[in-house]
Amino acid sequence: MISGRFASSEAVFEYFMGFVNVERGQATEFKLDRMRALASALGDPQLGRLTVHVAGSKGKGSVSTMIAGILEASGLRTGLYTSPHLMHWKERLTLTVEEMPESTILEAMDMILPLVEGKGPGDFPGGEAPTFFELTTLLSFCAFRLSGCRAQVIETGLGGRLDSTNIVDPDISVITPIELEHTQYLGDTIALIAGEKAGIIKPGKPVCISAQKPEAAEVFAETASRRGCALFAVPDCIAIEDLAVSPEGTRARLRALSGAPESTARLLLDGMDVSSPMIGKVQASNMALAVLAASTLLPSLSREALRSGLETARQPARFELFPGLLGLPGAPGFPPVVLDGAHTPDSVQLAADSFTALFPGPKVLLFACAQDKKHAEMAAILAPHFDATIVTKPGTFKQSEPEKAFESFRRQTPHARLVPDTGTAIREALALAESRGAALLVTGSFYLCAEARPSLEARPSCPGATTRTAGSGSRR
Repeated sequence: MISGRFASSEAVFEYFMGFVNVERGQATEFKLDRMRALASALGDPQLGRLTVHVAGSKGKGSVSTMIAGILEASGLRTGLYTSPHLMHWKERLTLTVEEMPESTILEAMDMILPLVEGKGPGDFPGGEAPTFFELTTLLSFCAFRLSGCRAQVIETGLGGRLDSTNIVDPDISVITPIELEHTQYLGDTIALIAGEKAGIIKPGKPVCISAQKPEAAEVFAETASRRGCALFAVPDCIAIEDLAVSPEGTRARLRALSGAPESTARLLLDGMDVSSPMIGKVQASNMALAVLAASTLLPSLSREALRSGLETARQPARFELFPGLLGLPGAPGFPPVVLDGAHTPDSVQLAADSFTALFPGPKVLLFACAQDKKHAEMAAILAPHFDATIVTKPGTFKQSEPEKAFESFRRQTPHARLVPDTGTAIREALALAESRGAALLVTGSFYLCAEARPSLEARPSCPGATTRTAGSGSRR
């Protein structure tokens, strides 16, 4: 074993960044042979614990976090793997609400390093070196094993069938709503994308899905039937009632329907009030899916664990509210700000709906997106709701074309401005919101939210929203 090669998780991150990085737009051939070979050499660290595998186009990070919270509240030490990270790479692998200790990450890295150090592409199956995401995923599995986790909730990164996480043997698969995304990799129709996501459905294992477009629902039903899996869909199993959204979070009453599995019906037959600190109508649907999955997985699950797990589940930049002074829009020097990493037309529609409902007064938008996103469709959705819009770059991590995004907004509103420098755009958006007594929405990219967050945390007396992650500063 190699010891002392890395002094911190930051050093591990920098090392991983030297590998092919799909997140930066570098091409690679998606396959699982590298992951399987590396994992096998380490004794298959992805196995040996209760596993929930989560895929989807939107909401999968929130649902994963909720399920992990419920499992943890049930007494199961649970590892949680999500992406992307916002402020620090360590956010991707946590012990649910706790950071993964540095010592555990370094010990896991000592296991992985001999497999990759000094090796070239020809030393790996397929003739390509491992990717950044593959190595991060592998390290997470090792860290969960070292931590003695009895359960793990694993969010896919891209797609499902050939995603690096798809070497797990899940006890249950979970699929959130499907929409057109990453079409250059996953296909250009809902059915094709759903087919890729359905790759996480394993023979004989139950699968829980959210409300889906008909084309996606058909794919999941056919796949589940062919693989002998029980399929439970939220609309058939759980009714969402008395939904209320406020700056404090989301509340709803969940009631079992006739299609619910017995374990879910036992918990929700008479209805159960649940709440989440995450804001937005969509979070009620996310809670319903998390409850359906967790209760299907753990038949003896208690109401107390469900409630507690949902109430502690938080995620940064998922409609994360930094309130204005005294919670009043327009307070001098302290405009309320919402960070939301929505980057598809459907998800920005949800963000816009929640934002306009909570803040009916003046509104300012700060927008940026990666070059492969549908900026014209997002501009058409967002522009009518805002009195002023600033378009910028989503930082430097992702390739972007801010000029093209700006043209999309300028076609929709005369109030759009292009400020290419991200830091300048953030300062100008905050100043504009302050001068107009307006609420500010920062959206279009998780990377833009990561750039904006330090400015919000640094505001004097800022009561900023609490997330499950720790740390601030440059995005790592």
